Amino acid sequence: MVPLLLILCLTLPVLLLFFFQYRRNLKNPPLPPGPRGLPIIGNLHQLNSSSLHLQLWQLSKKYGPLFFLQLGLRPAIVISSSKLAKEVMKDHDLECCGRPKLLGQQKLSYNGLEMIFSPYSDFWREIRKLCVVHVLSSRRVSRFSSIRQFEVKQMIKKISNHASSSKVTNLNEVLMRLTSTMICRIAFGRRYEDEGTERSKFHGMLNECQAMMATFFFSDYIPFLGWIDKLKGLHARLERIYNELDKFYQDVIDEHMDPKRKTPENEDFIDVLFQLKKQRSFSIDLTNDHIKAVLMDMLVAATDTTAATTVWAMIALLKNPRVMKKVQEEIRSLGGKKEFLEEDDIQKFPYFKAMIKEILRLHLPAPLLVQRETNEACIIDGYKIPAKTIVYVNAWAIHRDPEVWKDPEEFLPERFLDNTIDFRGLDFELIPFGAGRRICPGMPMAIASLDLILANLLNSFDWELPEGMEKEDIDTEMLPGLTQHKKNPLYVLAKCSI
Repeated sequence: MVPLLLILCLTLPVLLLFFFQYRRNLKNPPLPPGPRGLPIIGNLHQLNSSSLHLQLWQLSKKYGPLFFLQLGLRPAIVISSSKLAKEVMKDHDLECCGRPKLLGQQKLSYNGLEMIFSPYSDFWREIRKLCVVHVLSSRRVSRFSSIRQFEVKQMIKKISNHASSSKVTNLNEVLMRLTSTMICRIAFGRRYEDEGTERSKFHGMLNECQAMMATFFFSDYIPFLGWIDKLKGLHARLERIYNELDKFYQDVIDEHMDPKRKTPENEDFIDVLFQLKKQRSFSIDLTNDHIKAVLMDMLVAATDTTAATTVWAMIALLKNPRVMKKVQEEIRSLGGKKEFLEEDDIQKFPYFKAMIKEILRLHLPAPLLVQRETNEACIIDGYKIPAKTIVYVNAWAIHRDPEVWKDPEEFLPERFLDNTIDFRGLDFELIPFGAGRRICPGMPMAIASLDLILANLLNSFDWELPEGMEKEDIDTEMLPGLTQHKKNPLYVLAKCSI
């Protein structure tokens, strides 16, 4: 009897300890699983910014569609399924709609005085409302249709000149030139010359801006190692591109403030922002820095994404001649054999529209959506996510989820012909523009531009690869940056079809 009592007395405290620990675990869910990190640096050594979406996809295969990373002193989670994307961007959108303060992004956005990199706040709501209502509304996008059509016609003429002399076309260069000219005219009423150092410098600034926004700074994750950034010359490089862009924006603003400037036929974005500044109809007291920051959003988000997506679209079509033939037959038969397709014409092409969705599924502009940050602690999929946790939504992985998409690696526009899934932020299987509060407000302009460019490229020309090159030879290497540009130019041979 005595030994039994002794055993009970010895085991009871242990049982009580396990019981209270169990109760505490119920109240405090664990962190998500994830790879083990090293002291101080955590998992930073395991990641490479140039192919981060692919690395995170591989890790998700081992640790699941929600896993945890320790990035130096900053916690992070990675979302790789549509179910969890819905939790983050709908069910917990308010808790997960912040933005982490990263040096490159903050510096080039004037400390977040715009929509993309601004933290969630009253200011962000006001600046987004201002831009969505007055700058990026459907009505405003429609007003700029004549500019889009004029510039696309100019591009078609240039490619026709190449075609008539059997000269290959550098499609990367042509499309970047087109989209930058379109956005420059729409945003600040300025059209660059077709050739010359000024245009080359402008494109160089855009590329450098993209690169610096995606550059890894030690100070973002391990502040006391920030001196390494200075040794590597990153601070000097960031300051240099910031000063170049700031001067560029200021020159454009000065042109608009010149009393001798002719009244434009169509208001550009700066004209609209100046009017709002004078009216003081918003709680924000608009300064030149606010205007510069909004211009940065327009230039970086609109120019790069449309050009890059159109290049990937042409690559997908060149690699899949069956789809190329089918979409061209639809365009040329339903388009009434017009030399130039206008925006209203394109709405009649169901297979073309399905192809656009498939392009955005496989070749979305930003494989990793712009990082979010939790504003407060929350529970996602039963796991505790601390406040100030960086949230990566790996849209690239979600768009290739075999549990959602049959033959996910295949380029099959047919999958969208009898499918209501769309990219407007309500279907989390397809989120090229994001969803929730942080959905891209420039989506209407991006789709209008992409449709117009691609439909006319396919209507006006038959496309071939240069002599001696096969479709298997087309490489898919990408440049570093928030937008995934093809690293090496795509050279193609256009033949006039009309």
